[in-house]
Amino acid sequence: MSFWEQLGVASAPIIQVLLISAVGAFMATDHGDNLLSTDFRKSLNKIVFYAFTPSLIFASFAKSVSLDDMISWWFMPVNIGLTFLIGGILGWIIVKLLKPNLKVEGLIIASCSTGNMGNLPVVIIPAICNQRVTPFGTHDDCRARALSYSFFSLALGGVFVWTFTYQLIRQSSMKYKAVVADELSKVANADLDTNVKTQLLKGNVSVGDAENQILVDQGLTTVPNTKSFMYKMMEGSSQTLKEVMSPPTIATFLGFLFGGVKWLRSLIIGQDAPLKVIQDSIQLLGDGTIPCITILLGGNLVQGMSSTSIKPFVLICIIIARFFFLPAIGFFIVKSAASLGFLPLDPLFQYVLVIQYALPPAMNISTMAQLFEVGTEEFSVILLWTYGAAAIALTLWSTFLLWSLS
Repeated sequence: MSFWEQLGVASAPIIQVLLISAVGAFMATDHGDNLLSTDFRKSLNKIVFYAFTPSLIFASFAKSVSLDDMISWWFMPVNIGLTFLIGGILGWIIVKLLKPNLKVEGLIIASCSTGNMGNLPVVIIPAICNQRVTPFGTHDDCRARALSYSFFSLALGGVFVWTFTYQLIRQSSMKYKAVVADELSKVANADLDTNVKTQLLKGNVSVGDAENQILVDQGLTTVPNTKSFMYKMMEGSSQTLKEVMSPPTIATFLGFLFGGVKWLRSLIIGQDAPLKVIQDSIQLLGDGTIPCITILLGGNLVQGMSSTSIKPFVLICIIIARFFFLPAIGFFIVKSAASLGFLPLDPLFQYVLVIQYALPPAMNISTMAQLFEVGTEEFSVILLWTYGAAAIALTLWSTFLLWSLS
């Protein structure tokens, strides 16, 4: 496969994302009757979070991965975990050096750590098997293994996205909103002091009344907490469990269960499965995930282009970290693991592991940003530029890997 053919394969899914985003952008303008209004985007985003995404994760895991696969491919979850860890460190370094707006700190770290393990590998990796001469075996065998690796990557990526990245965006949102609330409180207190002084100057309120009012206000904010330590502990545990057990996380657990337990798998997977209609229905629902997320991305982009606080140099640093430093580190990790005998004797498996480091940011981050109402427009701009750069970066890394694995 020539460089230009590689470019076509790598850029095709990127172009699909950009084209569908353009549809969403048009629908969010007055020319598109403002179909994707702010309220509608929020409602659609919740549907994606509670229905579409869990369905896609469960259907992919239960159908494509068995218990034997999970055992023989044990290094893949370790590898994906390393992409999140190393990418998160790179993102943290960018945040500490450039000191961007607090609103986008979590998004920058998430963009560097969380790759698109979903639709991109499913398109790109099997397409590598279409070339006439491949180091990965015959066409049919290569494609079958590529699809299995891709769907396993999709399912495992969902675990990390909806645990690590979900909590990262949530904590970033809470921190940002706390700072905003604190600033508003300071402004309100300043206004209160001004009003009291004005009333005193006008002679409408006595000094004693003003002091009493201030004491009352302070008393309202310092009421002692009478809850017991045990109650606080139970309340905290309950809140933590509620946060961790998000719909995508539950779907991941059920996907593991139905994919790993043979008799459960036989109930819904296969032509003769008695409950095959359930799997087909879940698959049909899951198919709506990527189009909806991409359309929402375009709608958010319209507002983001005019109100974003992302600086160009921050975007450049994200692109360099995501497409140069992270894949380079990943290549040496995978090569070291192969030399130590940790990987199956399949060059395609190594190819998939390295590509996981070179993917652009996951579009699910957009869902989280909208869910927690923090940096939605800014992340749309990050996605626009990183996906544009991904077409070239994925082509170069794919070409290099085909050469090194041949």
